[in-house]
Amino acid sequence: MKRGEGMPAPAGWPTGGKHKGSRARWHLRAASALALAALLAGCGGGGGGGADGSASSTAGGPASVPDVAAQPTSLADASRLADQASFGATEAMLQAIMADGPARWVAQQMRADVSRYTRGGSDAIHRYTGRDYCADNNLGASCWADNYSHEPLASDFFRNAVSRPDQLRQRVALALQQILVVSSLEVEGTYGLRHYQNLFLAHAFGNWRTVLEKVALSPLMGDYLNNLNNDRTDPNENFARELLQLFSLGTCELEADGNLRGGACQPTYDNAQVRAYAYALTGWTYPAGGASPWCQGTGGPDGNCRYYQGDMVPRPGAHDDQPRALLSGVTLPAGRGAPAALQGVLDSLMAHPNIGPFIGRQLIQHLVTSNPSPAYVRRVATAFDTGRHAPFGSGTKGDLQATVAAVLLDPEARGDSAGAQAGRLREPVQYFAGVLRALGGQTDGRVLTWSWGADLGQHVFRPSSVFNFYPPDYPVAGTALQGPQFGILNAGSGLARINYLNFLLYWGGAAPSAGMADALGTRVDLQAFEADAADPARLVDRMLRLAVGGRMSPAGRQAIIDAVAAWDSRAGAPAYLHERIKTAAYLVFASPHYQVTR
Repeated sequence: MKRGEGMPAPAGWPTGGKHKGSRARWHLRAASALALAALLAGCGGGGGGGADGSASSTAGGPASVPDVAAQPTSLADASRLADQASFGATEAMLQAIMADGPARWVAQQMRADVSRYTRGGSDAIHRYTGRDYCADNNLGASCWADNYSHEPLASDFFRNAVSRPDQLRQRVALALQQILVVSSLEVEGTYGLRHYQNLFLAHAFGNWRTVLEKVALSPLMGDYLNNLNNDRTDPNENFARELLQLFSLGTCELEADGNLRGGACQPTYDNAQVRAYAYALTGWTYPAGGASPWCQGTGGPDGNCRYYQGDMVPRPGAHDDQPRALLSGVTLPAGRGAPAALQGVLDSLMAHPNIGPFIGRQLIQHLVTSNPSPAYVRRVATAFDTGRHAPFGSGTKGDLQATVAAVLLDPEARGDSAGAQAGRLREPVQYFAGVLRALGGQTDGRVLTWSWGADLGQHVFRPSSVFNFYPPDYPVAGTALQGPQFGILNAGSGLARINYLNFLLYWGGAAPSAGMADALGTRVDLQAFEADAADPARLVDRMLRLAVGGRMSPAGRQAIIDAVAAWDSRAGAPAYLHERIKTAAYLVFASPHYQVTR
């Protein structure tokens, strides 16, 4: 089981500097950070196909997205959907959701052009037969970052999250990459990481079986969890175990509503069954195309050379072809090949009753709320199992279009307010992107990746283990609630969240990095709010509508208005107007009402 160790950024890369503010601001940050858990645990709602993953033929193509009639909704409901299904609201997005209604907007998002990760080097690093690709080709100090690291993908991730229109696809892909984890801590090769992560963008509204098949055939995953060139006589169990534990079924048998079957944990599988899956999954090697001075493999006894573009290919002599009994009554006959065995593995997983509630509950947690009711989980699991959530879906089990629609359009997700225990902590990458989207910002991702991402515990594409940045069942201290993202919230990262606002609003953000292609830096543009700055109440109300759909108690709203109004014309125009905008943005986006989505 892989557990990667942290490693420092290479020399010359951005690092997580320590930022200082006034004593008063630090006290405010501490108070805001400590209030996050209280809000989640609190008492009710606020006041007011191709090289990057073509679809598998085993599950059929994705369902066509239905036409849905417009059914206008409220600002509060639109704001909730923007939090759940995008990286953060903009004023234009809120207007679109209000006019179209949730179902029509979701359908339009599913039809939007697909974002891609495109940056970084090619497969040349795994075709080179010299000794040192970077040094021999005089590619300079950025060669490792451009060709072996995740940094180019992180740049694409943040650029897309802030500016691309297919927000729902990107949010679902983020959920998938955090369930089906590969970490750049343990596998290197930018083009391979790019190929793997593009699979989730391509299949975000496809079928879970297809996603599992592409992951099982990924040479990057094969390297990460030791299934590539696995030993047919004594196979490594890493991938087989995580396929069962994390990627499909979980460790305990579940009711359709996600509760433990019979009220106690009855193991879904035992170690003998893990071994059976490990044997069944032997017989795969790298796709053809790789070469190096240390490997001359051509599919023979040692398999192909390392190469991350495309799917793994069968290595017949390395496959265990003995009969193997799997879950769900599936038995692999003697003499079958690795491709047939893989289909049997997928059959057994997709037929198991755990898969709908296990995957459905995690998608609810990633998109809507950390503590869904059993009834909510059951409804989403039903959509997964039937492949339909009218009018979405193909009717095939595992349909993600139907499942995602069920998650977002459920009665517990929609409406003007949430239940008493509903909500989720906005995880760091969503917080970074959400503030930038709301405040007219832009980013090239560099400072968000190596500085702020590291400070807040979510260095994108670089989780510390296959268990992701945080577990789905992480407990919120002092409550009976689960709060997965609280697993990376502590005193330091809580303060860093608010310090991020200082960085954007008071320190000018980050300038474009020298040597980075089409560098943007990371900055906000507050010009759009200047027209309202003369009226503190109007400015604050506009900021509250944008950030939280206007949901804040009258006392909280008035406190922010008073702080904004404290900047008066004696400071000189236009300086005092600019300070009002920064103060309003700081207090609204630092508030627990924004940091915990409800």
